[in-house]
Amino acid sequence: MAVRGLLMPFPNTAPSHPAVAIIPALISCLGKFSGARRARFYCRHHTAEIDRRDKFAQRMGAAGLKPHHRIAIAVSGGPDSMALCVLTADWKSDNLVDSATSVTTKGRSNHVDGLLAIVVDHGLRPESAEEADLVRNRVLDMGIKCQVSHCEWMDGKPSPGHLQEAARNKRYETLQNICIQQQISILLIAHHADDQAELFILRLSRNSGVLGLAGMSFASQMFSQFPDFCGQESRPRGILIVRPLLDFSKEDMYDQICRSGNQQWVEDPTNKSPVYARNRIRMSLSNLSSSIFKTELEATISACRGTRLLVDKFCNLLLKQAVTIMPHGYAVIDLETLRAMEVKDIYLAKFVTSVVQFISQKHRPVRGKAVKLLQSYIRTLPSKTSLTVGGCYLCPAPGSKGTKVLVCCSVNLSFPVTMKLFHPFSYGGHNCFPTSDLEQIVKESEAYLDRFTSDAPFSDIATESVLIEAKKLGILSHSTYESIVTLQQEESDDFKSKAVSKFASKDGIPSSNDAAAAALNNFVIMPGQVGYFMDRFVVDWKTRCDGEGDCFFSSSCDERGAEVRHMVDADWLYLSDLSKKNKANVGPPEENNHQDDDKCSSSSNYYGILSASRAIECLKCIPVAARRSMPVLVNAQGLVLSIPSIGFAQCPHLMKVSVVFSPRIPLGGGHTSFL
Repeated sequence: MAVRGLLMPFPNTAPSHPAVAIIPALISCLGKFSGARRARFYCRHHTAEIDRRDKFAQRMGAAGLKPHHRIAIAVSGGPDSMALCVLTADWKSDNLVDSATSVTTKGRSNHVDGLLAIVVDHGLRPESAEEADLVRNRVLDMGIKCQVSHCEWMDGKPSPGHLQEAARNKRYETLQNICIQQQISILLIAHHADDQAELFILRLSRNSGVLGLAGMSFASQMFSQFPDFCGQESRPRGILIVRPLLDFSKEDMYDQICRSGNQQWVEDPTNKSPVYARNRIRMSLSNLSSSIFKTELEATISACRGTRLLVDKFCNLLLKQAVTIMPHGYAVIDLETLRAMEVKDIYLAKFVTSVVQFISQKHRPVRGKAVKLLQSYIRTLPSKTSLTVGGCYLCPAPGSKGTKVLVCCSVNLSFPVTMKLFHPFSYGGHNCFPTSDLEQIVKESEAYLDRFTSDAPFSDIATESVLIEAKKLGILSHSTYESIVTLQQEESDDFKSKAVSKFASKDGIPSSNDAAAAALNNFVIMPGQVGYFMDRFVVDWKTRCDGEGDCFFSSSCDERGAEVRHMVDADWLYLSDLSKKNKANVGPPEENNHQDDDKCSSSSNYYGILSASRAIECLKCIPVAARRSMPVLVNAQGLVLSIPSIGFAQCPHLMKVSVVFSPRIPLGGGHTSFL
């Protein structure tokens, strides 16, 4: 969504497709035509305009969206996002006139209700702020409220090699934050059919599988850095991203919507730089612009999407029937249930990687050899060995005789410990979860998906055979097949050469950023704060009430807080030793006739011993592999203060620390549609 750099004015020459807005004037000048011919001339273009609106409305309906929903649009100022503004404003206004008239007659004084355009200025070019204001003014003139957000790069601007990825991440983070602030649940993105074609070639050159070749989803959830949290309850928080233009071509944006509506746009000069893979692919595809090539490429992508749709449906069924999520942060997979269902490889791969990604909460998807290892492991019944992959440790469940497998988060030093603190105003109080249309929208979209049946022609083939199978099925002609293979090979060779150069220059030495991240592994939480540990556990430390009194542990924690880390083997050994201490030597605090300070210390010791005894019993119910990912609070000297997951605390005041297993991204990744 980078704001683009080159102004593209409305051309003086007549477009190839006459603009609907000026058709009546043209008709009045064409006196030599008969009335019937003039009517046919107008109707053909007016019908095309209505068809586009109907097509757009149908896509919005398939996403579960209604005109009354509050919606945001990501606007770069290019023809794609400007066309999306035109179509969305017209759809929301429910006008039956052409989009050019419906948008231009609104103006700044008559904004479309419940619609916000968001322009993200990455600040990577000197002129970007001025361009962002230019785009904002154009959007306001269309009758759409607009907000410009200027990015701040706290750690410095990204290097050229990571520019596009860093800008994309920053853009989506900014868009999501604004949507959450404005209590908007829906974000529209202007990706279109040409973008899908570019992505298909790009992923093909990276040896992506059938599911990856399905491209961008039509609708998907994007989740916030923090879940919604209230007391002992927590749930993922996010917005729904919808791409309603995936059936529209770039030509539709330029000629039939922007030019016909006299809408100006800007172009990003970096879009023509051959440095970036997408740009190279875009230029190569423009040389293969025959209608046959485009139609066959789109049909192949559609076949991949049909396969992806079926796989997602079946995977969701497997997740419901064969997986149990435990409150201490691990999963149990029933291998006998999977065997009885005779699951195909493509479904099993999606299923098991979904479970692994959910438990680990790692952003990088599991791919390649790791997927094959997981498939082989899950197909082995009874299970007798263990496996570490994708940030998870898999092993037979105790007492199951190998019929069930545990999936636990692997505490690996290569993944630094992280904990983020909630903003003080983002939690607490009696209003648990903010009201949102999102749940109902997702339900309607899923109901639409359930009614939709799709062929899955690629569900039984290997990854490298997609193009061959498409050719066999008559989806691709020989010439189109050869053209796609050539594009794939060119981009693959370019990628490999750059990868070799990149790794040779790094020489296996971690970057300064990696070293800095590894050094920041001490995370302190104070009473009254709520933290988010490893994107998995919400750690809530409630403050003490007045008059509750002090003890040695609570008074020191009030001043210095506590560090949060993973549980280690020494922790349960410590609990075991503590629980074996003779309580008679300490005694209840009321029986001690010592000074106040000694009484506080005695009270804490007595409580810690009782708490350790109870915690040990609770710990016995949790598999050893699952214990290691649980959060533990320790003081500056390393003494264990609290293990909230099993109810251990050194004193009553530390019982006010609670932990809730609340992964940032839900099992299955949330709602996704590949219609």
